[in-house]
Amino acid sequence: MTKKLEGKIAVVTGGTEGIGLATAKLFVDEGAYVFITGRRHKELDEAVKAIGTNVSGVQGDVSKSAGLDRLYETISGVKGRLDIVFANAGVGEFVPFGAVTEEHFDKLFNINVRGTLFTVQRALPRLKDGGSIILNGSVASVKGTAAFGVYAASKAAIRSFVRTWTTDLKDRHIRSNVVSPGPINTPLVSRQSADAIGRTVSTIRWDAWENLTKLLRQRCSSLRMTPVSSRLSNFSLTAVELKSSRKSGRLRSLPDKVRTTNMHATELAQKLLSLILAEGAERQCSCRCRNSFVRLRASAAAAAL
Repeated sequence: MTKKLEGKIAVVTGGTEGIGLATAKLFVDEGAYVFITGRRHKELDEAVKAIGTNVSGVQGDVSKSAGLDRLYETISGVKGRLDIVFANAGVGEFVPFGAVTEEHFDKLFNINVRGTLFTVQRALPRLKDGGSIILNGSVASVKGTAAFGVYAASKAAIRSFVRTWTTDLKDRHIRSNVVSPGPINTPLVSRQSADAIGRTVSTIRWDAWENLTKLLRQRCSSLRMTPVSSRLSNFSLTAVELKSSRKSGRLRSLPDKVRTTNMHATELAQKLLSLILAEGAERQCSCRCRNSFVRLRASAAAAAL
């Protein structure tokens, strides 16, 4: 039986734990050869061992030119091309507005914004036409979580990149997407203080979880919405997928209402796979949906195609 990513070459930044590691494992299981990055040799070696076969680890910091040079020189030497780029590496810190320093700002924007942009830009000469770019965003970009403003702004920039890259790369038929999950059960989250986790969860509406119709605007009549349910351990995830024959990039926010400790990185990795395998994309939704459960909006470039 042919695997879904048979023969594909992928790069996953920040692939030593959490979402990045789960995604790399899934891509390899589906037949891809994956390059993962990490800043620390020990964790990188452990991740490569956990994934097993068809994987290479490249040590480096995505916010540094030398790290990206090493990554793409390795890819060129080993495989020579790319089909998938998952720019996942990122960092977050809680700092109250009045206490924000230049160091805090520079750290988050250098990794989350600069690192993401140049990770993808330097991949372009090796990324085949028709390839897939996925960025890891966050619902923090729209939630207004207290003391999380710099991180939220960096993730808002990620969403903006996808909109513009869709038009920049449309002639090459390269699809750009962003996933914007809520709290995910990863080692990074588990290392946060109870107060930090509480601040994140405080912006999530639990009252509408049992009633999906409260969260989906009925006026989006131009979109065909299909609920997809799946289970992993003790949680139920409902996502909304949208299909259309129009060719464009898309923005997808995964449910930000899933219980913090019950959503796992492996489930998010499955959603990333669905983005890579999706045919076509969505048309633009003109009503500017504002529901809090899931936002699915096509790029403005769809209007021009």
